[in-house]
Amino acid sequence: MQKKYNDFTENKYRTHTTAMLDSSHVGDSVTVAGWVETIRDHGGVMFIDLRDYYGTVQVVMQNESLLENVRRESAVGISGKITRRDLETYNPKISTGEIEIVADTLDILGQVYEPLPFEPSSSKETGEDVRLKYRFLDLRNPTMQKTLLLRSRVISRMREIMNNMGFLEMQTPILSASSPEGARDFLIPSRKHHGRFFALPQAPQIFKQLLMVSGFDKYFQIAPCFRDEDPRADRTAGEFYQLDFEMAFAEQKDVFRVGENIISSITDEFSSKKLSDYPIITYKEAMLKYGTDKPDLRNPLYITDISDLFRDSDFKPFANKTVRALRVPGMGGQSKTFFKSMEEFALAIGMKGLGYVKVDEDGGYLGPIDKFLTDESRTAIRERGELKAGDVMYFVAEGDEKAAAKFAGQIRSEVAARMELIDKSDFKACWITDFPFFEEDERGKPAFGHNPFSMPQGELAALNEKNPLDILAYQYDFVLNGVELASGAVRNHNPDIMEKAFNIAGFSLDDVKEKFGALYSAFRFGAPPHAGMAFGVDRLIMLLSGEENVRETIAFPLNSNAQDVMLGAPSEVSEQQLREAHIKIR
Repeated sequence: MQKKYNDFTENKYRTHTTAMLDSSHVGDSVTVAGWVETIRDHGGVMFIDLRDYYGTVQVVMQNESLLENVRRESAVGISGKITRRDLETYNPKISTGEIEIVADTLDILGQVYEPLPFEPSSSKETGEDVRLKYRFLDLRNPTMQKTLLLRSRVISRMREIMNNMGFLEMQTPILSASSPEGARDFLIPSRKHHGRFFALPQAPQIFKQLLMVSGFDKYFQIAPCFRDEDPRADRTAGEFYQLDFEMAFAEQKDVFRVGENIISSITDEFSSKKLSDYPIITYKEAMLKYGTDKPDLRNPLYITDISDLFRDSDFKPFANKTVRALRVPGMGGQSKTFFKSMEEFALAIGMKGLGYVKVDEDGGYLGPIDKFLTDESRTAIRERGELKAGDVMYFVAEGDEKAAAKFAGQIRSEVAARMELIDKSDFKACWITDFPFFEEDERGKPAFGHNPFSMPQGELAALNEKNPLDILAYQYDFVLNGVELASGAVRNHNPDIMEKAFNIAGFSLDDVKEKFGALYSAFRFGAPPHAGMAFGVDRLIMLLSGEENVRETIAFPLNSNAQDVMLGAPSEVSEQQLREAHIKIR
C-alpha cells in the first residue's frame, strides 16, 4: 500500500521525502530527514539506512566524523548529492534501490539518549507489554504503520460510502447516563452534582434512536464506544470504534442492503479476498448446525442432531440426552495420538469425554462407542451423517441443549483447525437472524437475550400471548470468518411494547422511565419505525490486515490486563481531585 504526501512543501528540514527520490534525481543535491535505521562499516566507508514515513534510502558517509554521537533511531537531517549505485548493489526491495545519497552534512534533530528497548523493525517479536510501554517506538515498525494506514483509509472510505448513500454524519455525546445495556459502564463522577455520575456510552444506541424520532432520515458516525469488559483477541478493553448507522422508515432488508454495500465495497478495495454471497441463517439453525451464533463458514464441517436415536437407549451416557454428531471426512487414518489429544481437548473445555467411531473399508465401525450401538442405530447414524469409508463421527452428549451445542461447536472448530480444513485465503460471511428476544437467567426468569431496544416479532400481541422464551426478535448479526463483525436490529418504537417488554424482564414502568426516560418519552410523540446496525471498525481492520489480535490495529490500546502501561493508567489521583469529585476511597 503506497504512502502518498500530496501536499509536500520544501522547508529547512527536507527538500524531498524518500518517496520522491528515484534515478531521475541522480546528480541533484537534496536534503532528507528521518530516522537512522542501520549503521554499517564497510572498510572505512560508513553507510546508514535513513527511514522516513515513506520508505528508506541508503546514505554513504565518506566523512566518518559526521556520525559522531549518532545512534540507531536518532532523528537526523542529511544533505548531499544523489548518485547511482553500482549495478551489483541494487536493492529491488525498496523504491530507492538504484540510488544512494553521498552525505555532505548530517544534523542530529532528535538524539537517542539510552539503549533501545527493542529494534523497531522487529518489534513484533517483543513481549506485548514492552511494546506498549514504548508504543512510540513500536509504531515505527513498517508493519504497524501499514496497518494503521489501512485503518485510516478504510475509515475514510466508510465515510465516502455512507455519504454517497445519503447518510448524514452526526456526533452523539460521550458524557451520558448509566444504562443497563449488557456490559459494565465506565462511570465519571460529577464535581457540580454531589453523588451523581455520568457514564461513557456503551454505544450511541439511545441517541441514534432519538435522532430518528427527531426527523432525520439516515444517520451515521464512526462512534467511540466504552465498555468495562475483559479483553480478548478480538475485543479490546475499554474503548472500541463502530461504523454506526440508523435509518427511519426502514425494514430488516434495507439494513442488509446497506450493510452488504459497505462490506463488499471495503473488501473489494482493500483485500484480494472477495465477498459475493451473504446467506441468511437463523439463530436456531446456526446453533444446531455449527454450535455457535458466529459460524466460520470456511470450515466445511457441520453438526447433526441425533438425540432421537438414543431417546430410550441402554447406553446411559447418551440415553435421553441431547446428542450431536460431527462427521469428519477422511479422518480415519489419523493416529491414536491424534484421537487421544482430541479427547484431552474435550476434557479441558469441560466435557466428560469424547466418543467417536471410524468407518472401515467395509462400512463397519471401529472405536470405543461402537459396542454400545445397535444395528438399527448404526444404520441410522450412517444415513443421517452420510458416512463413507475413512470418515470419523464424533459424538457430543449433554443433558443441556445449550451445553451440547456449545461443546459440539468447539469440537468442530478444533478438529477443522487440526486437520487444516479452513481455507484462510478466503472470506466467508453470513447474516444470523431471529435471535430469541428473551432468555432464561440464573434465577429462571426471562431476561433480554440480545438488545432490549429491538422489536419483538409479533410485536405487542406476541408479548401478551406467547411464552416469553418462544418470542423471536428482529435482531441480526453479520459474521465474517467466524468473527461477529456487526450487530443490529429493527428497533422498537412503540411505548406500549417497550413497557411490556421491560415488565416481562422484571423492570417496572418507573424503572423504564428512570433508565430510559428520554426514549420512552420520545416514543410518545410520533416515533417512526427505524432500524440500523454497527460494524466493528477494529475487528474489520484485524480481518483485512490478517492480524490475529485486535490490539495490533489500534495506535494506543490498553494491554491484555486493561492497562495503559505507557501512560500508567489507570492511575492514582490526588486527594484534592477526589474531594472535588466527592469521592472517598474505601
